[in-house]
Amino acid sequence: MYGMELVREGQNRYRLKRSGNMRVDGFVYVNEYLLPLVRRDKSLEQLANAASLPGVVERVCGMPDIHEGFGLPIGGVMATAADGVISAGAVGMDINCGVRLLATNIMAKELKIPFLRRLIERIEEYVPTGVGKKGKHKAITGEIFEEVVHTGSRGIVKRGYGRPEDLGRTEEEGCLSGADLGAVSGEAYKRGAVQLGTLGGGNHFIELQVVEEVYDPAAGKLFGLEPGVLTVMIHTGSRGFGHQICVDYSKSLLPAARKYGIELPDRGLACAPADSKEGRDYYAAMACAVNFAFANRQLITHDVRCAFGDIFGCSPEELGLDLIYDVAHNIAKWEVHGGRKVLVHRKGATRALPPGHPGNPAVYRRTGHPVLIPGSMGTASYVLTGTGAAAETFYSANHGAGRTLSRTAAMKEISREQFEASMGGVLYNSRNYKELLDEAPGAYKDIDQVVETLAAINLTRKVARLLPLAVIKGKD
Repeated sequence: MYGMELVREGQNRYRLKRSGNMRVDGFVYVNEYLLPLVRRDKSLEQLANAASLPGVVERVCGMPDIHEGFGLPIGGVMATAADGVISAGAVGMDINCGVRLLATNIMAKELKIPFLRRLIERIEEYVPTGVGKKGKHKAITGEIFEEVVHTGSRGIVKRGYGRPEDLGRTEEEGCLSGADLGAVSGEAYKRGAVQLGTLGGGNHFIELQVVEEVYDPAAGKLFGLEPGVLTVMIHTGSRGFGHQICVDYSKSLLPAARKYGIELPDRGLACAPADSKEGRDYYAAMACAVNFAFANRQLITHDVRCAFGDIFGCSPEELGLDLIYDVAHNIAKWEVHGGRKVLVHRKGATRALPPGHPGNPAVYRRTGHPVLIPGSMGTASYVLTGTGAAAETFYSANHGAGRTLSRTAAMKEISREQFEASMGGVLYNSRNYKELLDEAPGAYKDIDQVVETLAAINLTRKVARLLPLAVIKGKD
């Protein structure tokens, strides 16, 4: 359909030249190591499809972790004007899949393997893992669920599940405005009402990490990241609630597109004008899922703190366990770029505001907020900040390493020996390695190469590198 011609535009930048029905160019950010991986799937075609949607502005961007998804590729960024469209497939199935990082005052070297094992087992007693699991908090009633889909983390903290200062260290302060539960289907409501405080499956995890290296000591100190310190990373999203909302609207936006005369390049990019009833309804439902996910990670944070307190035999506050930051990955938000209001769709991409940007929390105004980049299971994760140069990506960065093998291919191609070698000494919570093969490090790109791609051209700045010690994952 498209020529898919990539033209090098300097170091680690490639232009996907406008052709066919594309309204803007695409830009793909990869280095020489990652470039061959881009052509293994349909991610370039999906980027070109997004570039053909009504109202798309400036450019569509593919981050270094780009790979094929549903609609927009994962690792894709698309902005549309006020008279443009909104697309469920450009946000993704797991709405506000995101990550948060906690800093402790514990030196990781003091924790022996049996102690770490007890700690992750205790966390699992608090936090249900796996697909379809229900939350354990009996006090989380339908009334609370209906509150938090409108108030996000704020509603959970108000109920005593968190610290007030957590809110100022969460993107959007843990609440995206515009949510309306009336735009959500009964099936989505049913799935969401019982899943607050659950981890889920797939690539979601809770990981105990150690700060291996600090590149920016001043920012590291502000964030609470000192060499050797234990950290906790939590990666999950809106669970079945957000998934059902995406399924519902991916179907209902198909006839909406026809109604408004929009020629869709791909069913996965079903859309409607953002200012239409259908567009506003999707945004209102999506915002509900965004807020659910913020509340979900906040409740899990509370439970992780409780588990630490149990095992260490003290109050969680004595151990630190301070929230560094919480960022969303799959989201559409109205933002101002280049002096105009646009709807930025980030799918498998992370907001990365530069120092001084008014969108930063006050505590991080000088440095820029932390950009959290989880690696694959068994590999390093990074903490970065954005720079002013990231304006060309609508202040966005990658959200992780990015897959090179599908889940099915990973199950077939990665042996037990390869899996165990790639995990090294990292503890994991499953007795059966086959339950984790689809998330093995070998199924992902090299996180160091992915992170260095943007850092090398000054779109991001590295603050710290974290290494995993123990990981909790749920069974699909």
